[in-house]
Amino acid sequence: MRKTYILVGDKFVLKGSQASDERHHYVQADIEPYQSMADGSMITSRSKHRDHLRKHNCVEVGNERMEAPKPVYRDTRREVLREQVANMTHAQANQIISRLRDDARFHNPHRKG
Repeated sequence: MRKTYILVGDKFVLKGSQASDERHHYVQADIEPYQSMADGSMITSRSKHRDHLRKHNCVEVGNERMEAPKPVYRDTRREVLREQVANMTHAQANQIISRLRDDARFHNPHRKG
């Protein structure tokens, strides 16, 4: 039979035993009262603090939800090629096309002969 141990403090304890079932609680103290910079009212509790932030469209720095920016993909290569082709004369375009045909004809690995 397999046994599972968990780390409690600095000791390994069998999972499911009394030592591993101890619950630890943490109680956070309430906030100190402060005066709002938005409207001058006194904020005396966490719930009032949250309500006040919502009411005034404020965000507590460090608690805002982070959203990953969507990557922007720009295909500038196509734009550059379009510009180059648009600025070319017919003679230059025909010269490039014939050079590409020759390269394909002489460097084709499937060519017989």
